[in-house]
Amino acid sequence: MGRFVDGTWTTQPAARRPDGRFVRPVTQFRDRITASQGRFQAEAGRYHLYVSYACPWASRTLIVRELMALTDVIDVSVLHPDMGDDSWTFAHDPADIEGPTGDLAGEAKLLGDVYLRADAKYTGRVTVPVLWDRRERTIVNNESVEIIEMFNREFDAFTDVRWDLCPDAERDAMDGMDGMDGMDGMDARIYETVNNGVYRAGFAGSQAAYEEAFDALFETLDMLEQRLATRRYLCGARLTASDLRLFTTLVRFDPVYHTHFKCNLRRLIDYDNLWGYTRELYQIPAIKRTVRMDHIKRHYYRSHESISPRRIIARGPLIDFDAPHGRGHLEGDPHVEALIGSGTSP
Repeated sequence: MGRFVDGTWTTQPAARRPDGRFVRPVTQFRDRITASQGRFQAEAGRYHLYVSYACPWASRTLIVRELMALTDVIDVSVLHPDMGDDSWTFAHDPADIEGPTGDLAGEAKLLGDVYLRADAKYTGRVTVPVLWDRRERTIVNNESVEIIEMFNREFDAFTDVRWDLCPDAERDAMDGMDGMDGMDGMDARIYETVNNGVYRAGFAGSQAAYEEAFDALFETLDMLEQRLATRRYLCGARLTASDLRLFTTLVRFDPVYHTHFKCNLRRLIDYDNLWGYTRELYQIPAIKRTVRMDHIKRHYYRSHESISPRRIIARGPLIDFDAPHGRGHLEGDPHVEALIGSGTSP
């Protein structure tokens, strides 16, 4: 868990406050691709996505790229799941693990080299996803939520899919819960207590910080369990990006976070509605193709030496994500039903 300081790599532990709370640094490349104007205009073949199958933040972008049928518009380089002192590597050897591709947009050995191409004096962490512009030879954006939004709306000229995963109307109309302000409030709570909450528990530097994150995580999971008892998805009958952002944490919960990050009050499979909801999303073919459990488990158990110093990968648990999800009695999204029925991408 190192970082660059003025273009020089330094090895540092996870960022924590004096009270032991884990702090996730803010992403720094925040430019936007637009459909028709500005420095970064949407074009086929111009932009390249750097990801790791292991990373939940990167997996969000892979899912939306698949759902919006942009696989021929935006190509992808996949990093090796092991992250050492020098951060993400492009090493790839099929005899070791299948999936890594090397740097298909250059000849970098480390993802840090890509960051330095964009800014030779870069200061900050090296994270995925990274959206790279071949023409300008720079990073456009490394914030997953914003990359999702760009894939969702700015590339309509290059795809026949008309599926708005970030609908403003749904966000405005959604009923609030527990004092939350609509979908924005829901997303903020899920990010803080679930997506980032498992990391806040896993990387806590004190008992108090761990218990604070642990309690907030399971309070939110309990709330979501109740919500999904009467709704097919977070917004109701329509699948949105909010569901995809939650899914990438849920699919990793029992294999990794329950054990590795000590998030062990309950397993995901102990929640009837959350577990069925996760299976339903997993079974969408475009989503299933982005889930590589071999990369996920290897990354967490081998890359976090402070948590797993012997780097032994847990063999269990045995989970059947393909089991019937049992949520067909709730009103569903025709887009999702069509994808599951066809077994293909859009």
